[in-house]
Amino acid sequence: MKIVIDRDLCQGHGVCCTEAPALFALDEDQGTVRVLIEEPDESHREDLKRAAKYCPTFAISIED
Repeated sequence: MKIVIDRDLCQGHGVCCTEAPALFALDEDQGTVRVLIEEPDESHREDLKRAAKYCPTFAISIED
């Protein structure tokens, strides 16, 4: 599983940081989100799915 962020869509709302704090952090310099673990193991799947679902700009996708 791989996390993909569309940098053109990400506006740095940080919802993903709340849903999956082990996977995402705010990059205040860039005004977007930073991925902490690009290829997380399966134990993070549900958190990642929530982060993608609740992203206000739908900037997060999951590649299997």
